[in-house]
Amino acid sequence: MDDFVINGDLVRHLVREQHPDLAELDLREVAGGWDNQLWRLGDELAVRMPRTERAPSLLRKEYRWLPDLAPRLPLPIPTPVRIGEPSARFPRPWTVATWVPGEPADRTPVSRQGAADTLAGFLRALHVQAPADAPVSQDRGVPLRTLSDGFERGLEEVVSGSGLADLQNDVRDVWAEAVAAPDWQGPPVWLHGDLHPANVVVADGTLSGVVDFGDMCAGDPAVDLAAAWVLLPAGADARFLDAYGHVDEAMVRRARGLAAAKSLFLILMGRAGDRGLPGGKPAWGPAGRAALDRVLDSARAGRGAASG
Repeated sequence: MDDFVINGDLVRHLVREQHPDLAELDLREVAGGWDNQLWRLGDELAVRMPRTERAPSLLRKEYRWLPDLAPRLPLPIPTPVRIGEPSARFPRPWTVATWVPGEPADRTPVSRQGAADTLAGFLRALHVQAPADAPVSQDRGVPLRTLSDGFERGLEEVVSGSGLADLQNDVRDVWAEAVAAPDWQGPPVWLHGDLHPANVVVADGTLSGVVDFGDMCAGDPAVDLAAAWVLLPAGADARFLDAYGHVDEAMVRRARGLAAAKSLFLILMGRAGDRGLPGGKPAWGPAGRAALDRVLDSARAGRGAASG
């Protein structure tokens, strides 16, 4: 994180300087965010202010691609409508995007089984073949064997500080099954890339929007299908996979392994004070632990069905 302070006076100054037609709208800070600090602007807009070194490139990526994707997606997403350029007061680009109403799922978890259909419909619409110039990632939508070192480091860190030593072999088995599955053979498709409870919003127990597309890229759709275990309530994964359709066993194994990896990430981010933001992300730890339980239950059920 950077040393400069992003406060209401700064945001108001930047909006007035570069987008004066928006300057009279109410401005209020929104809790949360990691790469970007968020400020609500009126009832329908939000200002996203980058506070990490990687954030500006993520914002420009969203500004380039999300206006093309948003019209065909069945859930609202934060679509950039203005960009703010670096200036004497603030050395980085920033954006104004549409506001997506709802409560983040790390505060208000998805509770309805029908959310499986909503999520499946959203991902079917998103997962179309990406253009040749779509962004790619080194760690999302790629063959899982390239991620094994990072997975092992994350598992060891979780085990050392979270009392999960009795589960580490089970977690490693899920990852090993995922890595052993055949790689994705289809064309690279558009991916959200980072579906976890803080990056979706909920209303009435179901998904009402998807936010934070900073890690969007093209690749293997299994990275997003991991949300079956990371986001949905226990037992909803089968309904989700059926609604999404055309999912073979290799895809399930890869997605389940990636869900295990995302669960470990959430557990680590939930440790207060040691992950780059004051107070850490305390709501993420319980969300990650619950997701890991769903992953392991699904893996056991799958092995039981195979042996039977």
